Amino acid sequence: MQEFIVPVVTPTIEITTPRLIMRQWREEDLAPFAELNADPRVMEFFPSIMTREESDNLAERCSALITERGWGIWALETRDEHKFIGFLGLHTPGYPLPFNPCVEAGWRLSAESWGKGLASEAAQAALKVGFNQLDLHEIVAFTALINLRSQAVMKRMGMTCDPQENFNHPVVAEGDRLQEHCLYRLRRGDWAAAQSS
Repeated sequence: MQEFIVPVVTPTIEITTPRLIMRQWREEDLAPFAELNADPRVMEFFPSIMTREESDNLAERCSALITERGWGIWALETRDEHKFIGFLGLHTPGYPLPFNPCVEAGWRLSAESWGKGLASEAAQAALKVGFNQLDLHEIVAFTALINLRSQAVMKRMGMTCDPQENFNHPVVAEGDRLQEHCLYRLRRGDWAAAQSS
């Protein structure tokens, strides 16, 4: 296994895109985040919806990692209405994966925010931070093989998938429809080449 040192930056990174603010979590995010995590549409490709306590704990972990590292899974807020719509950011998975160690791009947006290109907009900003500020060599993303919506975002990010790298997710039950996952990768050189073209 290759050595991987998690980058730490100060001050905490906050990102602004044309339509979004990617920022540290706030107390007022908890209620809309719990609503999002209890929505069966949003959680269709996760093992189950989340309780309020589970949702709050997840937000707390995301916030703590941003405090510790200066980057992570940011809360997403619209610039025009200052409305919390979910999260997107970079993460180091804490469970065994065949391609660890890695930095993963991950997101979860409210259903009302779908179809507007917001995930792709935030993802491009996160990639820029990952490659330019954190000096990462590669960023990955993965999802259930049947989650075509997330795979479309991964493709728009410039990521590519090798079906031979499909894997069974270690925290999804054996035989579950969500167990088989696909892995998408983007290397810094490929990302930089796409930015300059």
